[in-house]
Amino acid sequence: MMMSWWLYRVAILRIMSGSRLMRMMKRVMRLSDNADIVLNNKGYYLNRDLSMLAFNRRVLEMASDISIPLLERLRFLCIYTSNMDEYFEVRVAIQKHRLALGALGTAPDGLTATDMLLQMRESIEVMVEEQYKLLNDDLLPSLRDEGICILKRSEWTEAQTDWIRKFFKRELLPVLTPVGLDLAHPFPQILSKILNFIISLDGKDAFGREAKHAIVQAPISIARMIHLPPELCDVEHSFVFLSSIIHEHVGEFFPGMTVKACHQFRIIRNSELVIDEEDVVDLKQAVAGELLERRFSQPVRLEVSNKCPAKLYKFLLQQFGLQETDLYRMDGPVNLYRLSAIYDEVNRPDLKYPAFEPGIPARLLDEEQDMFQQIQQHDILLHHPYQSFNPVVELINQAAADPKVLVIKQTMYRVVPDSPMVDALIRAARANKEVVAVIELMARFNEEDNIAMANKLSAAGVQVVYGVMGFKTHGKMLMIVRREGRKLRRYVHLGTGNYHTFTSKFYTDFGLLTCDPELGEDVHKLFQQLTGLGKALRLKAMLAGPFTLHKGLIERINREADNAKAGKPARIRAKMNGLEEPEIIQALYRASQAGVKIDLVVRGICCLRPGIEGVSENIRVRSVLGRFLEHSRVYCFDNDGDTEVFCASADWMGRNLLRRVETCFPIRDAALKRDVIAEGLTPYFSDTAASWQLKSDGSYQRVKARTDVKSAQMMLMQKLGTLQE
Repeated sequence: MMMSWWLYRVAILRIMSGSRLMRMMKRVMRLSDNADIVLNNKGYYLNRDLSMLAFNRRVLEMASDISIPLLERLRFLCIYTSNMDEYFEVRVAIQKHRLALGALGTAPDGLTATDMLLQMRESIEVMVEEQYKLLNDDLLPSLRDEGICILKRSEWTEAQTDWIRKFFKRELLPVLTPVGLDLAHPFPQILSKILNFIISLDGKDAFGREAKHAIVQAPISIARMIHLPPELCDVEHSFVFLSSIIHEHVGEFFPGMTVKACHQFRIIRNSELVIDEEDVVDLKQAVAGELLERRFSQPVRLEVSNKCPAKLYKFLLQQFGLQETDLYRMDGPVNLYRLSAIYDEVNRPDLKYPAFEPGIPARLLDEEQDMFQQIQQHDILLHHPYQSFNPVVELINQAAADPKVLVIKQTMYRVVPDSPMVDALIRAARANKEVVAVIELMARFNEEDNIAMANKLSAAGVQVVYGVMGFKTHGKMLMIVRREGRKLRRYVHLGTGNYHTFTSKFYTDFGLLTCDPELGEDVHKLFQQLTGLGKALRLKAMLAGPFTLHKGLIERINREADNAKAGKPARIRAKMNGLEEPEIIQALYRASQAGVKIDLVVRGICCLRPGIEGVSENIRVRSVLGRFLEHSRVYCFDNDGDTEVFCASADWMGRNLLRRVETCFPIRDAALKRDVIAEGLTPYFSDTAASWQLKSDGSYQRVKARTDVKSAQMMLMQKLGTLQE
């Protein structure tokens, strides 16, 4: 019976060769072959933390790319260093905490906390070696060739030595506090990520004490790179490390004693804030208290110079309660991020990316009309940093001054207290408008700024709320309610990025300015949920986390799969920063099995394995880096010819879709929809300048140009702004 069925299928396929029915039957055969595949198989998932390490390796690879201007390569090395600090503060810290608690659970890929920490260690050791080899053998010699030197102590001239000695006595000696270690002076509390020195001593002090060790912490207030006066140098720019200056003069702290050894070290601590919802009365006060604790939280990494003897680094490990697997020995300074000062202080345009001036959308070029009039005529799409963020600032400035404006509401995730947007909200409140700011206090590493901003706004009469406990408010929304005749009209800005006027210059993001009634009503409902209480309200046009976004995405992915099964064209294109949520990944796998072509641009974490036969062979994943940080989130579903395009604040991560307040908004204007696809998706699939293809084994392969190199970011700069050649 089974044989006759297969013969029947083959006969039909021969008869209908080349027809739509043949394509449908092939798809049915493929689906039947895939019916027994279990999509939660751990072999189909990449590890989140190891994927993040792979991203940081790509950043390090940018620092070694000789096609990039030299000072930009140095900057990429600094970015990599900063990224790795955060990696230890968060990801390594989480796994160490899980291990300490005896957590036995595994990630979707099947790795335990022990497995992950071992594999992290193996990868990071290799990356540390590559990092310092790149610095010592490539970047520093290349900088020297360009007249930019970092001088070792052995290279100081007599005149430089004299200037440095005076600098030490004037700037350092008054603020440094050496701590000798004995019974009366226990090992001090060491701040996270601060340069310190462990000193080995011989002899007795004025009190007859024979302390063996001392600690000196470098002052936080003084720059780590000291720019020497040009008249003392043979080259245009000469720098010395603050660590070299302290090392040279450390003996002055211990008169009459012998300094046997002096080695720099740095500790990195767990940075996660833990707020117990049941015990919190005032969230702002609780966060402020946790920030004080963060500076002295559990250590997770010790960095020392590779010349530091075992006796000293073992002493440090013992003091911090760490194992040798937590020790990293550096062939150079323990914090290369400080080299970013060279980028800032050296004015060499020839060694940096060419200057770029962002453009203004054509729809905003009518200077005779105010922002409200222009938004009334048509939706306005902004693509940062290729287009200026100023229209958003101008909108809120006009709203603050306009007597017709009654209400301004805005979410704030990462916004500095001295932002012009904060100033506009204050002016609006003082003009007796109702102003509401929803501030996310728990935005990691911006907590202090957000507390200061909340205090500043509250003092001016702005109604400040902190979102919802347990659900970070990550969505980017601005709503302005304006009286126009007998009607009230809502104007909204929705974005994929933060209301941060500085990062908008180098983060890629989309923003939409609109007075679409349905979008305005949806934003109003979302603010109502954030500031009030009650059940989730039904939205007309938008998707929102944690309520409808996850479900809405899966429904749309499944719809593409159904279209493919029915023989209709089906395609999914999306761009995001991370892809990790298991149910989304399984939905993509099912769509791939159904024949949907899926193209993804995922900058960082990607736990999906593309190219697995029978599972994900129709999925292609790219990671694109460059001059700007790729930050925009764009989702595009072909929908049988009626293409749906969304921009969102959310990545396809569990935290975004299920544990955060997120916004996902449709682009309804046909022309703007085409622009989002043409600018936010298409260029990235042809980029050969700084793109990597994810392979099914989890490795990334650099995409090589067959002929001319194509850069997505360069194309967009030339298209939307003015690039100085």
